[in-house]
Amino acid sequence: MPDADVAGEHPIERIAGVVESGVLILCDHATNAIPPEYDNLGMPSQELARHIGYDIGAAMVARRLAARLDAPALLTDFSRLLIDPNRGLDDPTLVMRLSDGAIVPGNARIDADEIARRIARFYRPYDVAIAAAIDASLARGIAPVIVSIHSFTPVWRGRPRPWEVAVLWDADPRLPLPLIAALRAAGDLTVGDNEPYDGALAGDVIARHATARGLANALIEVRQDLIADEAGADLWGDRLADVIAPLVPALSAAGIAHHPSRALTRELPLRQG
Repeated sequence: MPDADVAGEHPIERIAGVVESGVLILCDHATNAIPPEYDNLGMPSQELARHIGYDIGAAMVARRLAARLDAPALLTDFSRLLIDPNRGLDDPTLVMRLSDGAIVPGNARIDADEIARRIARFYRPYDVAIAAAIDASLARGIAPVIVSIHSFTPVWRGRPRPWEVAVLWDADPRLPLPLIAALRAAGDLTVGDNEPYDGALAGDVIARHATARGLANALIEVRQDLIADEAGADLWGDRLADVIAPLVPALSAAGIAHHPSRALTRELPLRQG
């Protein structure tokens, strides 16, 4: 359940799990919830229900994966349209004024003071919670493997996307490469390797909390039509658990990579949609 508001901060959904699992699961775009005082940012409900409001199905997959791995998890409890926690503070898409053709009236004339309020109320508590969870794990002598769950649209700008699942990564191949290999070995999936988005997004959650600390990590994207209902999300949570679980012990025991090779970073389109 989400934490209660503290000093005006928006709640975060925390799943306790156990540190000894060696995994920390994140879901940056878990919900399209917007506090009443923001009046849905002037958006009709059908727009908020689209991918521009949240990552459809991602929260259900994250919860199932956490349950299967007995792992702690942190999920946002606010819409990415308020502020996107998976962006750096200097990223121009931190607060979207236009998203996939939809104008966001409540963001159209946003000023620096309002952005600062949203950082304090929404962005910062999630960021602090992730750092605290990692610190707690490291204090127990366990370097947590960071797994971030997202979802992507089946079609983007009129073009169908062939991937059922994708693994996004930047500098550290320790988890992504065996994870991609295990997913492909199933024989029934088209698996994206840094597709349809680039895994190297400066200032994102993975960069801030995993890459910066040398922790093994991967951002997993599942196609939204496959996880839009609970049955599909549970299936994919189970499927991901089956391939991640055998990889975690060695990665967590290996600890921190002090000098990950940035030569592995790709030049691919930025995340959108």
